[in-house]
Amino acid sequence: MGRLTGKTALITGGTTGIGLATAKLFLKEGARVAIIGQDAQRVEAAGKELGEGVLALRADVSSAAEMAGVAAKLKSVFGSLDVVFANAGIAQPMPFSDVDAKHIDNQVDVNFKGVIYTVQSVLSMLNNPSSVVLTGTTLVEQGVAGLAVYSATKAAVRSLARTLSTELTPRGVRVNVISPGLIETPIYGKLGLPPEAVQEWAGQLMAKVPASRFGQPDEVAKAVLFLASDDSSYMIGENILFDGGMATL
Repeated sequence: MGRLTGKTALITGGTTGIGLATAKLFLKEGARVAIIGQDAQRVEAAGKELGEGVLALRADVSSAAEMAGVAAKLKSVFGSLDVVFANAGIAQPMPFSDVDAKHIDNQVDVNFKGVIYTVQSVLSMLNNPSSVVLTGTTLVEQGVAGLAVYSATKAAVRSLARTLSTELTPRGVRVNVISPGLIETPIYGKLGLPPEAVQEWAGQLMAKVPASRFGQPDEVAKAVLFLASDDSSYMIGENILFDGGMATL
């Protein structure tokens, strides 16, 4: 029997990278899974790849109204939820001197408001017990030039996990954070930078990783499974750094 047999799970940012790898692993472990993505084509492709047992929905996590619609759909199909993996996020590198309102709003809307709206929309559906996992970043532990706003939004997510834990633990909802480092995902192709700039930037960051390699999405998925399952039942408000030693050594 799988570690999530009989459980239901919601994964935002579930069409590529860490989210998609986690959806695959959750299915393998017996869960019924719903994934959310903002791009309709990627949602359709991921739904086909994951196959039966998956509910693939297009929605913008930064819209409270759209997430309320997702919750209504989940209520009708699943009834309740055991796991929420609020994973959707964007990174838009930019020198601090060039940061403008649009740059701030884009990342705050998805990375911070999106987490709030995701959890808030399904709060009444969460079972006792249940697990909420938020995606942070190892960059909260250090300063990396060009990522001031991104890192700040993820620091807010880390703080949110603590306060949500205080509020939700009495009703059996655990909230924890997974903070990846350099993971080989499509996010690097979505940075809005030329390929050569992305390679140069990634190379500079790689020099800071003791493991001397990128992590893989399926490796992160295993850590998320731990946080989602009863194996981590005594963990509340914690943050797991998953970064090849980048922030520790």
